[in-house]
Amino acid sequence: MTRRILHIIATLDRGGAEKQLAMLAAGLPRDEFDVHVVALTRGGPLAADLERAGISLTIIGKQLKFDPPAWWRLRGHIARLRPDLVQTWMFTANAYGRTAASSAGVRTLVASERCVDLWKNWHELALDRYLARRSAAIIVNSRGVEEFYTEHGLPAVKMRVIYNGIGPAVPSGTTREALLAELQLPPGARIIGAVGRLWPQKRLKDLIWATDLLRVIRDDAHLLVIGDGPQRQALERYARLCHIADRVHFLGERGDVPRLMPHFDLLWLASGYEGLPNVVMEAMACGVPVVASDIWGNRELVVHEQTGFLVRLGDRAGLARFANKILDDPALAQRLGAAGRERIAAEFTVAAMVERHAALYRELLA
Repeated sequence: MTRRILHIIATLDRGGAEKQLAMLAAGLPRDEFDVHVVALTRGGPLAADLERAGISLTIIGKQLKFDPPAWWRLRGHIARLRPDLVQTWMFTANAYGRTAASSAGVRTLVASERCVDLWKNWHELALDRYLARRSAAIIVNSRGVEEFYTEHGLPAVKMRVIYNGIGPAVPSGTTREALLAELQLPPGARIIGAVGRLWPQKRLKDLIWATDLLRVIRDDAHLLVIGDGPQRQALERYARLCHIADRVHFLGERGDVPRLMPHFDLLWLASGYEGLPNVVMEAMACGVPVVASDIWGNRELVVHEQTGFLVRLGDRAGLARFANKILDDPALAQRLGAAGRERIAAEFTVAAMVERHAALYRELLA
């Protein structure tokens, strides 16, 4: 018997949760599950992945933070589709999706919390607690997210940890020499990558400051900042004020990160909070050493001194020190990269992520 599963998310931009949803929807066994996806606000680049996989996508067209007409359109769509189970992803979809699905008569609701959401205020957390009562399960992607939400009153008995999955890295298709020429970097440049949305959570100023510290001891380190967001202009200005605009390169939003990443000498992630960051997993799958802030999520992936290094939150000198250590020691870089690749292949595969979701669906719908 095929069971109908509906996933609801805000957008299909290139974010971590969006990537996981697209891989999950495409990977669930078709003989068991009839999978549909709703994007509340808009589609995005990952809509093409769903189309290639033959997954039905509906865009609701939500425009306002509080948008009753969009809620009614969503409810009507759910009522017509009549799914056996609805899974919602992150706060907006968790709120709109669970209330609309419950109103439409769906009996099995599953929420997905993907991050240690320090930005949430009391009334958003109160809504989370209220909707948790109606949910059969709450999927979290790390122990850190589980701990955060249980500390804020969500029932521990409903928490299910399902780690993110990632496929094996694909070859770049570009030589390092060609890439350096394309990016107008010197032939001997060493590349430090930073990938993500440019907003306060990611603490990009720490990375710019660390690049300035690194410049004191070496002339070849260049930081590639890949991504866009509300802080871009301020960060570019900050790099100019630090007189290192020639060492910090803002590449904007790009669809070819898998082509660039294998050529990183290391990845930096200085975030103040995360769930289970996809970019760290992607770097490790490529054999790229990682230097990251010592927070939940990062420490569930990066094993200090085995697959990379962890530094205290805000420790700019530590970011620079460990980056220099990796850049100075090719054997160390190779060892860290190989260990990271093996860890991802052993513990964080797409197949394992998909099967754990499928097992949960079977349990809840039995």
